Amino acid sequence: MPLVHYLYAAIQNRFAELRADSDRGDSPVPTAIIIAGLAVMALAILTAAAAAINGWNALIPGADQNPAT
Repeated sequence: MPLVHYLYAAIQNRFAELRADSDRGDSPVPTAIIIAGLAVMALAILTAAAAAINGWNALIPGADQNPAT
């Protein structure tokens, strides 16, 4: 029975230490949201660049014809 009391006291002390130390860093959720937002912005920039390039290519006369034929 003394072992049970010792374990109970040790667990209680550890929980008290964890509760007292409230500054343990940021949650990973805001970091994940920031990374997801950056990925969405990168995809939007890539899409806009591809659209601009396709627009410039459409202005080239005869660009849609295959020269091999």
